[in-house]
Formats: sequence, C-alpha cells, structure tokens
Amino acid sequence: MTFVLRTLLCTAVCCTSLHSLAQDSLPKLGKDTPVVTIPQYQALFNESKRWGEFGEEDELGALNLITPQTRVNAASLVTTGESVSLANPMSKSASGNFIEPLGHKTFVFDLPPEFDAGESAAGDIFNINYHGGIHSHMDGVAHFGWRGKLYNGFDFAPKEDGFVHVGVEHIAARGIFGRGVLVDLPRLYGVDYLEPGAQIKAEHLEAWEASTGTTIQSGDILLLRVGRWQLAATQRDYDALGATAGMHASIGPWLKERGVAAIGCDAISDVMPSGVEGVFNPVHTLANAALGMPIFDHLQLDQVAETAARLQRQTFLFTATPLNIEGATGSPLTPLAVF
Repeated sequence: MTFVLRTLLCTAVCCTSLHSLAQDSLPKLGKDTPVVTIPQYQALFNESKRWGEFGEEDELGALNLITPQTRVNAASLVTTGESVSLANPMSKSASGNFIEPLGHKTFVFDLPPEFDAGESAAGDIFNINYHGGIHSHMDGVAHFGWRGKLYNGFDFAPKEDGFVHVGVEHIAARGIFGRGVLVDLPRLYGVDYLEPGAQIKAEHLEAWEASTGTTIQSGDILLLRVGRWQLAATQRDYDALGATAGMHASIGPWLKERGVAAIGCDAISDVMPSGVEGVFNPVHTLANAALGMPIFDHLQLDQVAETAARLQRQTFLFTATPLNIEGATGSPLTPLAVF
C-alpha cells in the first residue's frame, strides 16, 4: 500500500471517527419528556409574555424587535443575489386532516362594446382556507389566544369579519424584512428527517449554534427545518398535524430571551403530540398570545437548505408581506430567502 493511499485511508477513518464523535456529543432528540401540566404551562406562558413591553396599546408584537438597524444589517447579507422561494405551490386537490384545497375560478371580463379592436382580459376568484395541514402561510398574532386573551391582553373576541385588535394589517403595514436563520437539524444530525414526535428544546438549538458558529439574536426570523417534505415523500399519507418533530413548549422563555421576532418551520413549529396536558398547539399559543409573534407554517425549506449548505451560510435576507386585510388571523404568502 502506497504512502499516499495509507494517508487517504487514515484521513477518511479519522474524519468518520470525528463525525461519529460529533454525533455522539449532540443532545438526544427524545420523545419522552414528562407531560407538561397546565400549571407548568401557565408558568411558561407567564415567563414568555411580552405584554406591555412595546406599550400597552401595541398590536405589532415581537416584530418590533426588527429595527431599522437590523433591516440594514439584513440587507447587507445579500452578496450572491440568489433568491429562493420558501413556499410550496398551493394545492387545488389535496385532501386530508385539516386540509382544504384552493378554490380557483377564472373568468373573462366583459368589456364595453366600443372596445372591440381585439383585446381580451381575464381574472381570477380564489377561495382560500390557508390554515391547516399543507398550505404555506403566516399565522398572524390573532390566530391563537390563551384563556380568553390575545397578545397584550386584548380580548379573544372575533367578529364575523375579523378581530378588532392585533389583526394582520399591523404586520402588512410594514412587511417583514430581516435576518433569516435556517436551523437545519436533519443536516446537523446526519439524517434525512427528524422522527415524528421528536421534541426540540433550547439545548438542540444551542448545539446547532455551537456547530455552525451562528448565534440566534434579537430581531431574527428563526426557520426550523425538520425534514417534513423528505418524510412526506416516503409516506404518501403523512399528516404533520398528527405527529411531527417540532419545538417543545419549554422553548417559549428561550425565544423571549433571544429576542426572536418570528418563527417558521417546514411543519408547524409545534411538536406533535404536543406534550402539554389539554393543549393542542402550545408553541403556537406561546408565540401568538404570549410573545406576540407571527408563525410561518408548512414552508418549503429543502431548497434553501441546499443553497445554505453550498454557500456555507446559515443566514440570509428574509422578506415576507401578508395580504393587508383588516382583522385577519393570518395570510397566504410567499416568503423569500435572498443570499
């Protein structure tokens, strides 16, 4: 065996051993944390609250943490000009748990008879129930409440045409323009996807920070990839609302401490089953009602993960603007990552 070949083999073995050691040093992604009781969850909610932090009448919430300076800093991240959509096409045919397909009707405008030189014009009518189990969308601050209250103590009291307070129009007025941070846990753990039910806690996010040298900081939009679409490709009837890897309810105070402005996921951010007694989506509830934070559900994060890996970057300019509809609980949209 030549010296060069022995050296190459030794290097490969050493690298494999280092990889194994790195994997062994990561915190385990378990599913067996003791169930959080309602009193314990209430304590987490109280510890996470941002009520009054931006004023007693504030209706924007955690997005106040995206300042003019953080926008300037985020804009400076654009170096290659590569732009990646973070939204899946809206399905016109999908069915299943909490899924309603997009309704789409196209029509032709009737022009006045004097305009007969040859032009034609068409339009669309959309019927969109974007919340649920598949469509990429943003949950506004009014989406979830806790014990009769929205963020900042406003009443959870929707009218037929929306909420009086914390509607999505407050987000639409300025849009979201900030630093996106992709936390790609399958890549960190060397797997295609995280197992459904895996509970992601602060220790897992901090292990990712240590591995990448990237620190999640005030004003960031934290995007968590769990590999949902890789899993769905192997399981035709996979239902992320039935079981998915996601954040555990204990993450709330950590999100507040770090000053995260918004969260998003290729699933729903919440781990399912939730692990909290009597609460279906505890992380949604903490984010919306305690932190005043919007959430991006069912994003497409596979392509941006490949781009980030190729460029060896975890951060980029993130932009998203919901429809400006007074009192709405959220909006379909197409966020962008620009490198």
